[in-house]
Amino acid sequence: MAYQTIRYEVGDEIATITLDSPENRNALSNELLSELFEALQSARDDEAVRCVVLTSSHDEVFSAGANLDQFASDISLVHKHFATERFPRLFKLIGQLGKPSLCAANGHVLAGSLGIALACDLIVAKDTATFGTPEINVGLFPFMIMALIFRNVPRKKANEMMLLGERLSAEEAREAGIVNKVVPADEFDAAVNDWARRLASKSPVLTKLGKDAVYAQMDMPFDEALDFLRSQLSLAFTTEDVQEGVKAFFEKREPAWKGR
Repeated sequence: MAYQTIRYEVGDEIATITLDSPENRNALSNELLSELFEALQSARDDEAVRCVVLTSSHDEVFSAGANLDQFASDISLVHKHFATERFPRLFKLIGQLGKPSLCAANGHVLAGSLGIALACDLIVAKDTATFGTPEINVGLFPFMIMALIFRNVPRKKANEMMLLGERLSAEEAREAGIVNKVVPADEFDAAVNDWARRLASKSPVLTKLGKDAVYAQMDMPFDEALDFLRSQLSLAFTTEDVQEGVKAFFEKREPAWKGR
């Protein structure tokens, strides 16, 4: 379908979703959030897609976060409440894609967009990117992304980010556990493409089983999680890809995944 605020492309088993509203620094408007949700659904449902990359067309900004004009607009509180429902729907969808997601943070990742990045499995950041929750500076608080922050960042660092509203450099974000890899600008595209290709090369059925298990066990009690994960291992043993992977290992060749 035709999108107005994003671009959606599929090639080499990789779906690339590009935030493309540079005139407002990819502000997370209702339209952009809705289009991003639809594109992610398309990637989830497309059997030809084995990896999803989120990035931005803006030279310096991944996204500046939520569109503040919507918060100040003269509409009823109940309609503002309904509008914010797009954020949890989006975060849940990213976690439940069944396919690895990679955020290519080519610019500043701020406010609500930090939630989008943290919902992804991996983050590769350009060394000039920054990460932050500046909401407190305009009389708000990062309520919508707090659950993601506390599931990725140590408590004291999370508190520092949210209460002071200051930005972290890409390297500071890596040290805080937000970012996986920081690369110079001239190496950024190659690093993203390398990881995306490697993610897409894995067994799609085992990747889905694994990702679904990660999401499901995240907040389980420890004993319950162990029992659940044991059941998922038994389920994995039933797949043809497990047999193929072991056979390829002993035959010293690349596996030919069947996805079943």
